[in-house]
Amino acid sequence: MSLDIFKERGTPLERQMFTWKEIAGEPYSKLDDDAFTRVRQILMHGVEQESCRFKHFAARFNPDLRLPLAQIRRVEHHQATMVNWLMPADQSALETTIGFEQVAIEVTAHVAAVEPDPYMAQVYRFGLLEDFDHLYRYAALMDRLCGKDANNILQSYTDIMPGRPTSVEHRSPEDDLRRYYEKTKAAPLTKIHAALITGAEWQTRDYYLTVGPTFADPLARQLYAEIASIEEQHVTQYEALSDPNETWLEKWLVQEATEAYAYWSCYCQEQHPRIKQIWERFLSYELEHLRIVRELMQTLERRDPAELLPAEFPDPLSFTSHRKFVRETLAEEVELRARGFDIVPPDQESPASVAYRAQLNGAGSPSAVVAAGYQWKPGTELTDPRTRRIEFASLAGEEAVR
Repeated sequence: MSLDIFKERGTPLERQMFTWKEIAGEPYSKLDDDAFTRVRQILMHGVEQESCRFKHFAARFNPDLRLPLAQIRRVEHHQATMVNWLMPADQSALETTIGFEQVAIEVTAHVAAVEPDPYMAQVYRFGLLEDFDHLYRYAALMDRLCGKDANNILQSYTDIMPGRPTSVEHRSPEDDLRRYYEKTKAAPLTKIHAALITGAEWQTRDYYLTVGPTFADPLARQLYAEIASIEEQHVTQYEALSDPNETWLEKWLVQEATEAYAYWSCYCQEQHPRIKQIWERFLSYELEHLRIVRELMQTLERRDPAELLPAEFPDPLSFTSHRKFVRETLAEEVELRARGFDIVPPDQESPASVAYRAQLNGAGSPSAVVAAGYQWKPGTELTDPRTRRIEFASLAGEEAVR
């Protein structure tokens, strides 16, 4: 299946309207629906949030673009809201966190596997192994706090095992910068990947900063603070991949192409009929947004957008388990570190990062503490005696209330 972005007609902007009832619609089921429905929902909220964020920044520097930016941004704010409200109320913050890390692992693994630029692909693999470890640490936290099995959320698509230890991921800022693609030479897919992963990671950073303080457990609060710091590093890393010499319209064009590509990918693979209709609807919206930006580029910069975008999108994002790719990457690259723009062997790590990490971990590392003695095993909620004690205590409390 392919999508010709120059021939497909989207929904006219004046018809892109919402009601509160559909914006706050029925959510998916956290246990009954496929885990990749959640993956798509989390990813697309991050993509829309990144799009709104970009348009606010662009409006501050481009007075002539403020009206079209505001018109499209309003629609995309409502898209972001509608997508985010698909999240069920009975999904706890920690369960949502497990979902966030599954997004980071499976989407980044796909991007790393198909990225045409070898340097960019290595950067994605480097970040992938860190997100992989974050999942393991949060799974340990879930087991510690409530005796629950994170695999209930992951549905066996994603392994729960250590990656590059979070405690060694902390780097001095100069070691999180990366070489950027050259806008005149990079493949369109390379540009789309950079925008896509930046948005996903920024959403994760913001979410952890928001929910981390809501936990009463001191170790949980520290763990969210620690991993939020790594997510800030990831945003720094991935946004550095984009060419700073691109014009605002060039970046806007890439952003709209990224949204269209991501919604098209969701539509191609969604199993939930009602949510599939949402992806189809929003794909149509994004095709119109993309058309508007193409016309702005032709009018204001006197340039042909066809020079920057492919006539057809490449194969869609693969929303599937990347277990084999992740395990191979883990076996070959888990010891790698960063120095300046480069990914290097551990003996070449930057002294600045070693010192930075030593200072942050001076009073201990929450990610190391939370997983001490933890090893994931299936069926925790059914077999672990701690869980049964928690359940019996809960039932006894309810009976006392009655």
